[in-house]
Amino acid sequence: MNFKDIDAATTTVTYNRNKIEAKTGNIYEAIVIMGKRSEQINQEMKQELIQKLDDFASHTDSLEEVFENREQIEVSKFYERLPKPTSIAIKEWIDNDIYFRNPNED
Repeated sequence: MNFKDIDAATTTVTYNRNKIEAKTGNIYEAIVIMGKRSEQINQEMKQELIQKLDDFASHTDSLEEVFENREQIEVSKFYERLPKPTSIAIKEWIDNDIYFRNPNED
């Protein structure tokens, strides 16, 4: 997933409840679906961050290198400025980008 192009809100936004529950007819089911998608996004972000930080990791135990690794600091700051996984999941839900199914209804 390309996190640079996500236009989800980075601050608190109030959403229309009717718009959220329209697809499922149940606000709680919609929240569960968005919550599960949020967990998936969080795992993707975490794996990508760890992979990028490992690229810059030094395997020596010098104190100077631990505190002065600018590349790791910049990568961490980039991920801190991204929208939260919950905001991304809500944006995907509203834009109809989340596929879901209820096995009990099949």
